[in-house]
Amino acid sequence: MERTREPRRWGAAAESGDPLVTQWDDGEHQGLGQGRVASSSASAPSVVAAMLTDLDVHPGQRVLEVGTGTGWNAGLLARRLGARAVTTIEVDQALARAARAALERQGLGAVTVVCGDGFQGHAARAPYDRVIATCGVHTVPAAWLEQCRPGGRIVVPWGTRFTRTEATVALTVADDGRSASGPFTSLVQFMSLRAQRQDLPAYADYVTAESQEKAERGTTVLTLGATLASEWDISRFVLGLLVPDCVVVFDARQEGRQPVWLCSLGEDRSWACVLFREDGKPSTVYQYGSRRLWDETEAAHAWWHEQGRPGLGRLGLTVDGHEQRIWVDVPDHAAGLPSPA
Repeated sequence: MERTREPRRWGAAAESGDPLVTQWDDGEHQGLGQGRVASSSASAPSVVAAMLTDLDVHPGQRVLEVGTGTGWNAGLLARRLGARAVTTIEVDQALARAARAALERQGLGAVTVVCGDGFQGHAARAPYDRVIATCGVHTVPAAWLEQCRPGGRIVVPWGTRFTRTEATVALTVADDGRSASGPFTSLVQFMSLRAQRQDLPAYADYVTAESQEKAERGTTVLTLGATLASEWDISRFVLGLLVPDCVVVFDARQEGRQPVWLCSLGEDRSWACVLFREDGKPSTVYQYGSRRLWDETEAAHAWWHEQGRPGLGRLGLTVDGHEQRIWVDVPDHAAGLPSPA
């Protein structure tokens, strides 16, 4: 859909409250049926509003935004803080150029639009009182922590590689500036920061004839619905915290069964396959390698239930530039959770 060709449809889509894809395949073409992977979008207004609420900006503060996209979020910040208080960085030249032009048309040309790698932040205008990312990350870059003032806030969609389910986290920088900590707030799904973008492994690359022959066979009474069914399920996010260096891949549904693969992202090449039954009977499980990935998943699921199924708000993240630690209820109290990859 193009705005110039179908202005009414375009306007309806823009006002619908849904995310609006604005670029496909890193701008290799104009989309129009050719696109394979969405590479930039205007986020759903509800998500934008929630993240800006978490950011908690006030007049007189300076903000760094990572992921300019259309420039809409930077424009909202500029209306609140003044255009000179906003720096936004975009890795894609064409997107940065278009966003700069859009901001100028709205009288917000004083916003600093930088074309560069957001992973590095923008030290030239640091320090900032707030840092916000409109792209998903698996690790919070040390540069963002270094460029944010003590007591400042960093709001970012964060997730593991387990699934594409992420959660926004609102981190407050410690008084010494060496770490930041805060709770997860909302389940979201964002395109990855390009510096951390990674294709999903193909399970067929893991499953050799030898590994199939040696795979251990078992069963599970857990159902797909209780573990991995919903893209927006808190259990899926939590399992990603507890089963590190692992990704979930859904295979084509078979008659009466849904195959789900778990693949280790380490050099061990471990894998598991669960043939989830639709009739509620125990499902068959195959596991291979030095890790028993489904056993880890079952143990993680049991731990989560034993802890009272903690959700967002009870779960949080601490980063210090070298490592990341997940906690439950009390910052820096790991409560049995392994460090995320």
